[in-house]
Amino acid sequence: MNSKFKVSRFVPALSLLLVVFIAGCERPPMDSVQQGFRGTGMVAVSNPRLAAELMAGVSVPDPIPAVPPSGTTASEVYENVQVLGALDVSEFNRFMTAITQWVSPDEGCNYCHAATGFASDDLYTKVVARRMIEMTRQINSDWTDHVGTTGVTCYTCHEGNNAPLNVWVQNPGPRRAGGFTADSAGQNTVAPEAALSSLPYDPFSPFLLGDTEIRVLASQPLPQGAPVPAIKQTEETYALMMHMSDSLGVNCTFCHNSRAFSNWQESSPARVTAWHGIRMARELNTSYVAPLSTTLPAARLGPMGDAPKVNCATCHQGLNKPLMGANMLQYHPALVGGD
Repeated sequence: MNSKFKVSRFVPALSLLLVVFIAGCERPPMDSVQQGFRGTGMVAVSNPRLAAELMAGVSVPDPIPAVPPSGTTASEVYENVQVLGALDVSEFNRFMTAITQWVSPDEGCNYCHAATGFASDDLYTKVVARRMIEMTRQINSDWTDHVGTTGVTCYTCHEGNNAPLNVWVQNPGPRRAGGFTADSAGQNTVAPEAALSSLPYDPFSPFLLGDTEIRVLASQPLPQGAPVPAIKQTEETYALMMHMSDSLGVNCTFCHNSRAFSNWQESSPARVTAWHGIRMARELNTSYVAPLSTTLPAARLGPMGDAPKVNCATCHQGLNKPLMGANMLQYHPALVGGD
């Protein structure tokens, strides 16, 4: 057998191996934007093809035209208006029309309101909607360090769906046999929450429900009394950071200086915004969403009986700015502040 024939036999096999090895790589050209001092590695890298796909799926409904005030409040006209009761009834009706468009375009008003009358709280969806309006108003009032003046509306998360597509529930993990493999410490299972890595598959419970500190390195050496972050805490931190990167469609250097990840002085302003965002999500989950586990039907709860909660992907959905920065709040100032 000559050498030429031998080589030709292996060309298909080598080609197949090459395809397998580069399958996880992204095809150039990539876009990069320098957002820090030269030599610091602060470069944002993006894939224009993926960005185009995400932007193609973004649609922002046209605002409903404003209506002249009637001079009468909603609570004077309707019964059991516990939120937005001080709003002019004309604006109140306009806002209800917008919510229908944002959350239940197919079902209409009957998704939240019972056939027995609009004042009835018989449907759990109305009780949940009322609480979500209160939550949205708090976000736009108290969390401007994260949402700025752009703010959020119901459409930011729902985008025409009854429930947001990107939520999370506590993950009990896979069932395991006894012995040394019975407890996996919540990791070593491929999960999208950890970017398909072997990192902990529930990075949300410690940070977006609990108040575990996000740490990778100890703040001072032993034995000066400072607790050293456990390896598991470090891995949970990495899992959360990977979730944030995927949720915003950015790489680590969007917030961090890659030569000194922990240094705030050498980080970008986006890191401060993210810091507030983590704490905002935690408060929303503990104060508004998690308590709804007693209101939602069993079919809407997770396997451990908890309500679906928010994380970075709930609003961002793969984009640096939700809805590409579209400001819908300007057309609905009722979603700022309280009664």
